[in-house]
Amino acid sequence: MSNPEKLRYTKEHEWLSDVVDGVATVGITEFAANALGDVVYAQLPEVGDTVTEGETCGELESTKSVSDLYSPVSGEIVEANQDVVDDPALVNTAPFEGGWLFKVRLSEEPKDALSFEEYTKLTAGN
Repeated sequence: MSNPEKLRYTKEHEWLSDVVDGVATVGITEFAANALGDVVYAQLPEVGDTVTEGETCGELESTKSVSDLYSPVSGEIVEANQDVVDDPALVNTAPFEGGWLFKVRLSEEPKDALSFEEYTKLTAGN
């Protein structure tokens, strides 16, 4: 997961790994982590929860604000990253490695996923 150029992205600053056996890993981007500031609390979806692409599925609280977490795909949660719940700062220190948020078994392919190049253009003016 540590190669951001291989991931897909959303306009809400989540990333999505390649799908392996129907499951993809989701996290937030370094851009989002920097914008949030120090993350101090993470509420993630629970195993068995159904998420819908573009809908709220949790939240991240930082020293600056509370931000909704949106699912970049539709499907069923198969794993939540307990390490992030226990140590939310992982979102800041390792957003593309240990700071991933959850894994989801996709019920359909994402509709609005951006390539690395498209996401870089989106965030370039910010």
